[in-house]
Amino acid sequence: MTSKTYHPLSSTRITEGLPFPLGANWDGLGVNFALFSANATKVELCLFDDGGRRELERVVLPEYTDEVWHGYLPDARPGTVYGYRVHGPYEPTAGHRFNPHKLVLDPYAKALVGNLRWSDTHFGYRIGSPREDLSYDRRDNAPGMLKCQVIDPAFTWGRDRSPGIPWDRTIFYETHVRGHTMRHPAVPARLRGTYGGMAHKAVLDHLRDLGITSLELLPVHAFVDERHLLERGLKNYWGYNSIGFFAPDSRYSASGTVNEFKEMVAQFHDAGIEVILDVVYNHTAEGNERGPTFSFKGIDNASYYRLLPDAPRYYINDTGTGNTLNLSHPRVLQLVTDSLRYWVTEMHVDGFRFDLATILGRESHGFDQGGGFLDACRQDPILSRVKLIAEPWDIGPGGYQVGGFPPGWAEWNDRFRDTVRRYWKGDEGTLPDLATRLTASGDLFNRRGRKPWASVNFVTAHDGFTLHDLVSYNEKHNAANGEDSRDGHANNHSWNHGAEGASDDPEIRKLRERQKRNMLATLLFAQGTPLILGGDEFGRSQDGNNNAYCQDNALNWFDWRAIDDDGQALMAFVRVLTALRHKHPLLHRNRFRTGSFNPVLGVKDVTWLTPDATEMTPDQWRDATARCLGMVLDGRAQASGITRPGADTTLLLITNAHHDVVPFKLPNVVGSSAWQRLIDTNTPDQSETPIFAAGDDYLVTGRSLLLFALQSPSAGDDSRWRNMLDDSAADGTAADADEDRPDSVPAA
Repeated sequence: MTSKTYHPLSSTRITEGLPFPLGANWDGLGVNFALFSANATKVELCLFDDGGRRELERVVLPEYTDEVWHGYLPDARPGTVYGYRVHGPYEPTAGHRFNPHKLVLDPYAKALVGNLRWSDTHFGYRIGSPREDLSYDRRDNAPGMLKCQVIDPAFTWGRDRSPGIPWDRTIFYETHVRGHTMRHPAVPARLRGTYGGMAHKAVLDHLRDLGITSLELLPVHAFVDERHLLERGLKNYWGYNSIGFFAPDSRYSASGTVNEFKEMVAQFHDAGIEVILDVVYNHTAEGNERGPTFSFKGIDNASYYRLLPDAPRYYINDTGTGNTLNLSHPRVLQLVTDSLRYWVTEMHVDGFRFDLATILGRESHGFDQGGGFLDACRQDPILSRVKLIAEPWDIGPGGYQVGGFPPGWAEWNDRFRDTVRRYWKGDEGTLPDLATRLTASGDLFNRRGRKPWASVNFVTAHDGFTLHDLVSYNEKHNAANGEDSRDGHANNHSWNHGAEGASDDPEIRKLRERQKRNMLATLLFAQGTPLILGGDEFGRSQDGNNNAYCQDNALNWFDWRAIDDDGQALMAFVRVLTALRHKHPLLHRNRFRTGSFNPVLGVKDVTWLTPDATEMTPDQWRDATARCLGMVLDGRAQASGITRPGADTTLLLITNAHHDVVPFKLPNVVGSSAWQRLIDTNTPDQSETPIFAAGDDYLVTGRSLLLFALQSPSAGDDSRWRNMLDDSAADGTAADADEDRPDSVPAA
């Protein structure tokens, strides 16, 4: 972008401009400025020098149309640095907190420049006053405030197209722009921790080789570090403290331009990988009534935030951060949907993961599947075509909504996380729940035509233990956060396997590595959409910190040089898992597995087996001590219609959370008498895939997982089935074919 700024004498040429689009938009001749505020009495546009250090001029926006203040400056250009001072009543008891002494950011700003320097001047009230937030502060905060910058949106995308990964083929990988690249030896020093660093070939090659399809980035919207963190020498590393919904955060930019983010997206698309953004539209960095005034609070507090109806001085705090955005207001809803469309159309991202998404669907009467925001996304011709993923919980009333979002949405499934952790830890009574989670949690999602992909399965995520720490710590170790380890979840379903933290005991280390493989394999072989936490593929540790949100340091930065032999082996194992998932459609079917019976072939779409290869009975499901389970996914069984033999390979998944070996009889399945072992987590090297006869006992190592593929039937058997199907289809007796099927039916 250019650096030519607005001339300080051109205010005499300001015209009324247009009330749309909102924000500062350059049309090639000048810039139109438009700002919504229903309760303001005057809006001043403040213009600064290139560095944002010196205020050059204040220009009153001359027109007010449909609650939008607007004006057009013909001499303004990309690079112009600006902010607003908004006049109006300062009446906190009525919900109004206007204070023109505070420079505020344009909610539609496409770029922010400078650094926020914390001081008491950023508060609209006088800190320490006996009247608290009812007092009024007249000090100017502009010298230490971020500023907005006009951009030139032009960018040559060339042949860029979204990879358009189908939902049932999607594998998410959650990571952080800064943490992923800060210690990457192949990334040039000047690019580490930046969008440019993420676009480096070494990063792209690793992710592509790993088999992931969709990169999910922790928040990149402009955000600020909380004052109390800085005072403790910490920072808001995760970034869930947004202040600008259109601007990519400049701390991740090596070039200082918006185009660097676009270049990153283009590189990922060229590699066939989608870019998904973790977005925070539920709250802002302005906190509660004692928080600072950065933008929305000083522009129109009563419109932008949910306030207590009977005491609008105070904020509704369904987020736990002090405030909650008011998406019931049409202009706030417009802000969020405009932001989303901008990131799709102008920045070419492929979808969004919504932090505390229940808030976005909550109206005054509670969470509503037909709420304004959810309806807006469903009918929008742009947003309805990208991936929309909800974190379906918050701390407000009715805040837990896993499975409660409408069709078209996917949801993070914490039930999968907790069940898988508990099962592999050896907790009793987990088999029934494990079976449900392995089949995409149909109890939660199999309704209204939703598909298995709606369940986004994860074992670990940014919030909580890494996979390595999950198998290495019984307790959280968050002392570095400065809160005496009071922060972070206490109930993690983790297990240290005999030693808290690092261990030199070879048996403990061996078991921990196998447990990592167990949980990764469970994740990748379960129905639904898997999400891998960045760094889990090589055993990244946070030293037992399960809430590392404020650690912008080596605790969070991936140490690529320190990957040991175990880490290399684990990466190779993950590559095998993702390759198998991509290869076998049975592992990512677009229909729920319900145990339905195909009368033509005499098989079920899923069959649950005991170790003696008999089908699980109700009493066996109720056995709390049972820890070994077999799952047959038959490639010939479909929800409807007739599928010919061999269409999909039949698979057998065996999980054993028992501490000792369990003999498991490999079942006899019609059309074949042998099984090929694809995975055994007791064997780190998966290069060998031996064949075993049906009916044989396979000694399943304690705490291990196996995957077998049924060997193709002989030509004679295949011909027999084909003839039978052709005959039954021809004479319309497919429903009666059950009487004529071979005597040898699945052992299940």
